[in-house]
Amino acid sequence: QVQVVESGGGLVQPGGSLRLDCAATGSTLDIYDMGWSRQAPGKQRELVAYSTRSGSTNYADSVKGRATISRDNAKNTVFLQMNSLKPEDTAVYYCFAVNRNREFWGQGTQVTVSS
Repeated sequence: QVQVVESGGGLVQPGGSLRLDCAATGSTLDIYDMGWSRQAPGKQRELVAYSTRSGSTNYADSVKGRATISRDNAKNTVFLQMNSLKPEDTAVYYCFAVNRNREFWGQGTQVTVSS
């Protein structure tokens, strides 16, 4: 089994920045993709960004140019740096890790962008 734990959410003013951290523990030897999704109230969960084990990255159009995902394979950690935050970025952000069998999800961390 793999356990995924996020941290770093909170209240941020529009235009501000924050970094979300995520660590995967347990049976992590065959994890390949790690990334972030988010779910705003009343909306479906959407993929924000992910990183493959080889370092390839992919971003949602809504965050391109404002978000950077980075990863430490040795520590099974992934980070999401978000800048120029907008009220529409308000959501619960979930970290995930993928191995050959399934996806593992964290409990989520709330990000609120408001003045």
